[in-house]
Amino acid sequence: MKKYNFLSIILLGITIVSCGDTKKTNNSVFSFDESKFQAHYLPQDGIQLGVLNPESKEVDSVAYYINDLKIGTTKGLEKLSFQFKNQKLGYQNLKAIVYYNGENALAISRVELVSNVEPKLLKYTILNTYPHDISSFTEGLEFYKDTLFEGTGNYNESKLLKTDYKTGKIYKSQNLEGKYFGEGITIVNNKIYQITYKEKIGFIYNADTWKLEKTFKYDKEIEGWGMTNDGNYIYQSDGTEKIWKMDPATQKMIDYVNVYSGNAKIESINELEWIEGKIYTNVWQKDAIAVVNPATGAVEGILDMSGLRKFLTYPNAEVLNGIAYNPKTKTIFVTGKNWDKMFEIKVSE
Repeated sequence: MKKYNFLSIILLGITIVSCGDTKKTNNSVFSFDESKFQAHYLPQDGIQLGVLNPESKEVDSVAYYINDLKIGTTKGLEKLSFQFKNQKLGYQNLKAIVYYNGENALAISRVELVSNVEPKLLKYTILNTYPHDISSFTEGLEFYKDTLFEGTGNYNESKLLKTDYKTGKIYKSQNLEGKYFGEGITIVNNKIYQITYKEKIGFIYNADTWKLEKTFKYDKEIEGWGMTNDGNYIYQSDGTEKIWKMDPATQKMIDYVNVYSGNAKIESINELEWIEGKIYTNVWQKDAIAVVNPATGAVEGILDMSGLRKFLTYPNAEVLNGIAYNPKTKTIFVTGKNWDKMFEIKVSE
């Protein structure tokens, strides 16, 4: 087993999908020729697509699709070659429409595209330790104009906070209605965005006055977990391996990536933070942070944060959750749900 898979399993708690995981229809005249399909493909790989014709039908042509995008048409039963470059990591849904004798039939299958990046095991140095409100069930953490904002969760306890990170003093606090479970927050274009867990509702506040400007519904059937932004777009997690890309002006999801470390997908992606072109993410119930390429979803680095627990008053406290980057100091702040401390760290290889 490769070193990076071992690190992923230990630190991120993931499992490797079993080989030969394909999906095909059983009620069609035709089926994909899977005899040479691989268990996993890398972005630099290609695949040869063809269909089996067990009833020896006279085939006119075959139209091939990957993820519902047409990639080409062949005459008769000729095969089609396709390169995976620029495809999203994750399952590639294959479809063939076979035209024969004035009729057509469908064949489907799938293959899995995994990462070719070997994640680096990163290290961190604790620069400072600060008090953190132990009653805060931390869901989102972000700096804005040199001030730390925090979103907390749990029904009847969810809040939006503005704090002095050095002393733990709360400058401003605003409660959500008890029916909402608060989740991630992010601030862009002088507006605070806050999402909810299962209610599929988000809130937009004026960052100066905290006046609620808009309530919006998710445009996808997903849960709300973490949020961050790159200055233009918002990135949101939903508890799976997906990181969604949202247009803050419309609150519409316009794209997504699947997060993979080697040949394994990373599920339970939680709190997010945009740091110098990468997304740092907590993995739920794991004392680890994954560094993700937002363009591909590939995990490029892993931080083992388990050593922080020995500094907590209650080492068995809830999960690590909360990452905030302070661009002024170029340092990272991390904490957890109901942790009594927050740590300022610097990351290196």
